[in-house]
Amino acid sequence: PNVLLIIADQWRAESFGYAGNPDVKTPNIDRLARESINLRNAVASMPVCCPTRASLFTGQRAFTHGVFLNDVPLAPEANSLAKVMKAAGYDTGYIGKWHLNGDGRSAFIPKERRQGFDYWKVLECTHEYNDSFYYDGDNTNKLKWPGYDAIAQTADAQNYLRERSTNKAPFLFVLSWGPPHNPYTSAPEKYRAMYQPKQLTLRGNVPADKAAATRRDLAGYYAHCTALDDCMSNLLQTLRDTGLDQNTIVIFTADHGDMLGSHDQHRKQRPWDESIRIPLLIRWPAKFQPHALDTIFTSEDYMPTILGLCGIGIPKTVEGLDYSRYLIGGKNPSDGATLLSCMAPFGEFIRSGGGKEFRGIRTERFTYVRDLTGPWLLYDNVADPLQMTNLAKEVGSEKLQAELDRRLQRKLDQTHDQFLPGDDYVKKWGYKTDANGTVPYER
Repeated sequence: PNVLLIIADQWRAESFGYAGNPDVKTPNIDRLARESINLRNAVASMPVCCPTRASLFTGQRAFTHGVFLNDVPLAPEANSLAKVMKAAGYDTGYIGKWHLNGDGRSAFIPKERRQGFDYWKVLECTHEYNDSFYYDGDNTNKLKWPGYDAIAQTADAQNYLRERSTNKAPFLFVLSWGPPHNPYTSAPEKYRAMYQPKQLTLRGNVPADKAAATRRDLAGYYAHCTALDDCMSNLLQTLRDTGLDQNTIVIFTADHGDMLGSHDQHRKQRPWDESIRIPLLIRWPAKFQPHALDTIFTSEDYMPTILGLCGIGIPKTVEGLDYSRYLIGGKNPSDGATLLSCMAPFGEFIRSGGGKEFRGIRTERFTYVRDLTGPWLLYDNVADPLQMTNLAKEVGSEKLQAELDRRLQRKLDQTHDQFLPGDDYVKKWGYKTDANGTVPYER
């Protein structure tokens, strides 16, 4: 099969019509969800851009590949998804945000740092969606996407699909959108006009005194979402028009979510569901019957699962789980829990703003998190889906907390994670950070 992997940046799991959101307009992705296997408990194990992307493309945890901060490099010699699929006879292509080069956000990315992708229209990172540049293959001159970059990138991806429709070789193609990541004010005007802040519904865990500001952010965030929904419509129509539809595995996901005011928190890196839970839809019309699954699925599971679906051997370097057989009715490879972590606070989760190291587990029902001083958070996500009642250290929760703590410790032991202070990992990997623990965006 062909593989079309679409990654949005900072699109949380609940911000879709199919997920029950009453306000956001996503009819095309809602249709995709009806045609797909919907993994409702997909999470970003380290919910921030570079760590998730490095795990996705290597099948490894951050402790192994070392990308636990933004703007640090994924090793050029990494045994990554596109390299393995290319060796198996796949054409490979990538458009959009990369964020794995670690040499400044606007620098040219040489071929040896593209992890096996050949077709290449990429910039390391930008959130200037209407003033967005890229490098085309080996051309060291920056080019500019016309207009809103996600629309232009999608059109280029459609051209790629049309060209590959007569090619006998299968393809792995990645389209990596920058939105709906902030800034929330830069979607095309026709989409911004669809959302009036005063008409939007807030999640019940947004503080009342932050309601107006949160509604303004939501209006812009949803505008980005609906713009991308139209882009998805165009992609799926091109698959139908070219006859690629039946034997192309379409995977839609995000690198992490966005707190958007919930618990008076913003952006990502936090262990709450708004930050860690992401969409994951997998459609393969020739093989899959649409249904929903509640199993836990996390960042390092993408590579082995994609390889498994394509009948390609999984390298021994991979640490994630292969869910390919489970998707068609086989045994679930998971033990029902996955690790959550922040190895070192940085970026938008710095210490002066409450950022801290943590380790935790997310099961289908519970979230349990420790910081360096001990238990921090414990939620029953079935009884308390908005995570309003922290049961950590509460009378009556001792047995549950002890059991989850034992499960977390087993995970830490299995992965040889000593849960050290963040500075220890920064020093071990030799990263240069500023006073806030953040790697500079430009060199």
